[in-house]
Amino acid sequence: MSVQIKVPEVGESISEVTVANWLKQDGDMVEMDEVLCELESEKATFELPAEAAGKLKIIAREGDTLKIGDVICEIDTEAAGQTTQADTPSPATEEAATPLPATTGKMVEMRVPEVGESITEVTLASWSKADGEYVELDEVIAEVDSDKATFELPAEASGILHQAAKEGDTLKIGDLICTIEEAEAPADQPADAPTARPATTQPPAPATAATASHAAGHPSPAAAKILAEKGIDPAIVQGTGVGGRITKADALAAQPSQATAKPAAPAKEKEETQAAPAPAGERTETRQKMSSLRKTVARRLVAVKNETAMLTTFNEVNMKPIMDLRAKYKETFKEKHEVGLGFMSFFVKACTVALQEWPAVNASIDGDEIVYYHYCDISIAVSAPKGLVVPVIRNAEQLSFAGIEKEVRRLATRARENKLTIPEMTGGTFTITNGGVFGSMMSTPIINAPQSAILGMHNIVERPVVENGEVVIRPIMYVALSYDHRIIDGRESVSFLVRVKQLLEDPARLLLEV
Repeated sequence: MSVQIKVPEVGESISEVTVANWLKQDGDMVEMDEVLCELESEKATFELPAEAAGKLKIIAREGDTLKIGDVICEIDTEAAGQTTQADTPSPATEEAATPLPATTGKMVEMRVPEVGESITEVTLASWSKADGEYVELDEVIAEVDSDKATFELPAEASGILHQAAKEGDTLKIGDLICTIEEAEAPADQPADAPTARPATTQPPAPATAATASHAAGHPSPAAAKILAEKGIDPAIVQGTGVGGRITKADALAAQPSQATAKPAAPAKEKEETQAAPAPAGERTETRQKMSSLRKTVARRLVAVKNETAMLTTFNEVNMKPIMDLRAKYKETFKEKHEVGLGFMSFFVKACTVALQEWPAVNASIDGDEIVYYHYCDISIAVSAPKGLVVPVIRNAEQLSFAGIEKEVRRLATRARENKLTIPEMTGGTFTITNGGVFGSMMSTPIINAPQSAILGMHNIVERPVVENGEVVIRPIMYVALSYDHRIIDGRESVSFLVRVKQLLEDPARLLLEV
């Protein structure tokens, strides 16, 4: 009898997943609840456990995108419990292999955890432990990427790791990532050393120093990105992680001067070659495969454009009143609150006031219903080493200027250090993005689904304007509001932006609440 294993439902808004990597091979014998593979949704990676014991038949390959309910694999339950002489290693193999730990026979399935309300899939960035290795409880065994953050996956038990997904696989929430065969570490073997398995499960590796320290000198995905940005060769960085693995902290502590100590690794040389301009007269081109994360982001952006009636309205703000107020009180403000007074707190405060007056701008569509939020969770776009991330300021309408500035600084610092958690980046009701820090004069920002609107800030430029019949020079910022016309009418969008303009040009209104 064959049992079909299908993509499980992993969230109300998740419709498809990608097979990130198989932890078991086609034809392998698997145990009940053993992790078979890892699946990626657009924001999280999860494991797919076996629903029965038997012989595995793989149907979907790594990289395949499946819908909820699609068949991933089949398990022949009649083959369960059948053993052959090949299942028992020969005396020569037993002598060459590392002694097996005492197993309990219990398999612990590890699946992609829920990492946020709007996160439906993740990408398996890298394995920190090899297939067949012994792992300790809570030891980091893999790193997974969502479209906004990288997070570590700790082992849920001590035992032998059986990978079900491959690096680069896209998994949905709840998909199987791996299984751990519960066992105790052999007395004569360190916990982080690979454990030899019978030939039918995993061929024993040669007993070499390289095998004993599989992770030594290998950076985690986040560490690799940081080292690449610094131009540092990972081979010359001392890893302090498990088995000598290079962690984020190691990469952040590494000095750029180390880059000249040794030639760059081949992968680094390739990146530098691609980045360097081609000699004059040469017609060259390079191709680079899109990462699973980049493909997920691209798919979501196109979905927003296709599934929303997005429209953008513009206005301009005279920033002189705010700039004068900041110049007058910034030193006193910093001395009292131990944080600088920036423009963002004024925009956040103005938006929270306008959002409460025009609730449709602070709403979202859920099926055939409109959800109006009676609180303002403001998402702030922040540039981080990984890319653009959008952490959320909770209950911004209740915060003071100092409270907003402290929260912005805290979230920005965590973003630059790649320490933002998924909960810190989910659940926003309205987004503010500041392209002006990069010199943008005007743009049409894309809505951060499932929100209904996003405000775009731009650079401040002195421009001639007419005041009281006279032409004067004022520091002007163009602002843009992109909104979903299915929820927000033109009157509401324009009125919202005019109200924001009014509050910014007369900041005393924010204090008097008028």
